[in-house]
Parts: sequence; structure tokens; C-alpha cells
Amino acid sequence: MGPLSILLLGGTGTIGRATAQALRAEGHHVTALIRPGADAALLPGCRVLQGALTPDTLASATTGIDAVVSCLASRTGAPADAWAVDHAANSAALKAAVAGGVRHFVLLSAICVQKPLLAFQHAKLAFESELQAAPIVWTIVRPTAFFKSLSGQVPRVAQGKPFLVFGDGTLTACKPISDADLGRFLALTLTDPMMRNRILPLGGSGPAITPLDQAAMLERLTGRPVRIRRVPVALMHGIVGLLSALGTFSPRLKAKAQLARIGRYYATQSMLLWDPATGRYAADATPEFGKDRLEDHYAAMLRGEVDDDRGAHAIF
Repeated sequence: MGPLSILLLGGTGTIGRATAQALRAEGHHVTALIRPGADAALLPGCRVLQGALTPDTLASATTGIDAVVSCLASRTGAPADAWAVDHAANSAALKAAVAGGVRHFVLLSAICVQKPLLAFQHAKLAFESELQAAPIVWTIVRPTAFFKSLSGQVPRVAQGKPFLVFGDGTLTACKPISDADLGRFLALTLTDPMMRNRILPLGGSGPAITPLDQAAMLERLTGRPVRIRRVPVALMHGIVGLLSALGTFSPRLKAKAQLARIGRYYATQSMLLWDPATGRYAADATPEFGKDRLEDHYAAMLRGEVDDDRGAHAIF
């Protein structure tokens, strides 16, 4: 298969930029539709279009396109943002793709939609269902945790502060994946026939890592003991309950309650494949891809070679 013409959505985020790089490395021609005012310099080598995701803009952007790769995701996960971006924006892009004769639509989703308790998860699932029902070849990629979302405590530890864990530090686990490895996987879905019309859960190189494992990595890298501070999960429940109650009187506190629910979810749910038969997360069954390791990412952060670029992924 020769080079493809790709429309990339969500290209200015860290995963979008890595995906653009991976697509270009495979020889594909990449057009990136970015929001007005976004920095086009983040996408070197791409044809960049600036505009809102309106029907007219999308119709023009999908002309002559072989495949759409959507890395769109709401910034906060709050309900209004989630339904506007994770669902409505993707839905508009899908309609334009079908009308324009695009052959393939690749969606970057999330592994946490397996146990949907939050608005953004329901919004993602709603679009996943719409995509699967559309007259187009589709691929849905559900990655586990990202390196950046597990990196917030690196500066804390470097400053001698304790590493925070919920419960005993082993409540959750994940197989984190780097932006670069995820970008390469998304590019691969365009040319591998076995990845068409499939939902693909995805982890990085194993084994599964708990928060205590992350602290141990930092201890090895800094060469000094890392203090552990345990945060009771009950405290998270209390914060969510209090903010929810106060949110009935204050829109600002209502929004904070939504963010607290998201934080509680990630503090108590593993980012691994969920096995409904056993009612457990299955680390061994979670597919692995790539070569990058979280510990190497931490080392690069400690050397000042990698910035803390979590954005909305920040919890600590």
C-alpha cells in the first residue's frame, strides 16, 4: 500500500503531535485541522488548516482524504466539554468523512470506557457506537495510562517531598504507554488489515505497574529513599460528597465535584483490560506494544530533558 492522505484531528496535543510524526515517518501525507489560534508550528511537515469543526470546514478538509485519525479529547472531562468534543465533534467529523467518501476512520478512545462511571466515558462510548454503525471502515484504539499522566509526582520527589498513594499503593495498576509508541500504533492501524473494524485495547511494554512500583523507580533513579504518604480512599469519597452537596448551590463547586469524581476514578480503577467473567482487571490479557519504558521517561524528566506536559491529566 502506498502513501495515504490522512486528516488528523486533535493534532496539537502531545499524542496528536506524536501521531503526526509517526504518520509522516511512514510516508503518509498529513493534513491537520486545528482550532483557530493554535500553534501550527507544532506540526512540522503537515499541511495545516485552521478552523472550527463546522460542517463546511470538515467537508472541505475531508476532500481527497483516504482516512481520518481522530485524537480529539475533551480537556477537562466535564460533562459539557465531553459531550461537545468526545461525542459531537467526532460525530461531525464522521458525517463529513462518510459524505466525502473517506475509507477509514481511526478513533483514539480510552481503556477506561470498559467501566463507564463518568460523563466523558459515556460520551466516548456513544460515539464509538455511532462509528461502528457507520458505513465506513473503522478502528477504535483504547490505550491504557499515558506516561505524562503518571509523571506529576516526579518534581515532588526530586524536591524531597513524599510520593502520594491512595490506599496501600497497590489498588491500581496499568501498562503505561508513551506518546511515541501510541502514535506508531495509530499509524499501524491504517495499513494492517487485521486492525480494521476492531476495538483494540492497548498497553505499553509490561509488566503492569502500581503506584508503589512508580515510587520504587524514582528511588532507584534518585539514589535515595522515597517517602510514601498514604491517602485514604475514604477521604476521596468525602471530598466528592462534600463538593457534590455544595455544588447544588454553586456552579463552580459543581464543576470541582466533577473533577474530583474523575480523580477518584483514576485513584481506584486500574487501566487494564477488564474481564467481565471474573470481575477483575487482567494484566496478563492486556495487549502490549512498543519499546519505551516509564522508568526511562522519569530519568529524562529528572535530567531536565522532558517537560511536565500533563495539562488536564494533572491530579497532583
